[in-house]
Amino acid sequence: MTGHDDRTLARTLVAGVGNIFLGDDGFGVDTVRELATHQLPEHVEAMDFGVRGVHLAYQLLDGYDTLVLVDATARGGDPGTLYVIEVDSPGDVAPQGAVLDGHHMSPDAVLALLETLCSGTGGTPPRRTVVVGCEPASVEEGIGLSRPVAAAVPEAVRLIRGIVWEGEAPVAGSAAHQAGT
Repeated sequence: MTGHDDRTLARTLVAGVGNIFLGDDGFGVDTVRELATHQLPEHVEAMDFGVRGVHLAYQLLDGYDTLVLVDATARGGDPGTLYVIEVDSPGDVAPQGAVLDGHHMSPDAVLALLETLCSGTGGTPPRRTVVVGCEPASVEEGIGLSRPVAAAVPEAVRLIRGIVWEGEAPVAGSAAHQAGT
């Protein structure tokens, strides 16, 4: 810790998302479960949302300053490559489409739904959203992470802990980290 008093820090939600029945798509869920075995600052909540995107959007209405989304993120790197991505806007996903299938919502769809909910309730979305993603090897049906993605989980936990303790990503902007295999 860098001398901050947890009571003065704004709330942070670390949300693991993904489908554990689709191989490496379960990266976010497995990473948040591992993160939960570590002591976190008082202002940080780590929760497994799995495929419950609508639930995540409603949870965010409780008022968080920072959202750290943990998910499988295909960006063309080698399997197990970690990405830290600062999100500027929810993207081009139409909120009306997001509600149709609450179990298959991408992070963009969740953020778009949150914008709609906030405008209807007077709520405020998180000031900062960071995605900690991992390049999947396979998202085919099956339980369990591939070897390179499983090897990336401890490094992802380290990255997330750096974000929540320091209040910023360990690297500026978007970056990739190769986990050991």
